[in-house]
Amino acid sequence: RRLSEKRIFPAININASGTRREELITEEQELQKMWILRKILHPMDTVEAAEFLIERLRFTKTNDEFFDSMKQKK
Repeated sequence: RRLSEKRIFPAININASGTRREELITEEQELQKMWILRKILHPMDTVEAAEFLIERLRFTKTNDEFFDSMKQKK
């Protein structure tokens, strides 16, 4: 609700989202990057995490570019 009130879309609680068996549908290298991303996002509140992801995604076209942007500045 806080996300939609701030007009942040998609209004998804990043820290509560995921899939149970992602290791079956994701390659090991990308799975490792996803776990690192979750460690970065976990201490953030819902709004901060969504804004962080949206900002990073705005400037990348592929998953590889996105994960590489995590290395540059956190």
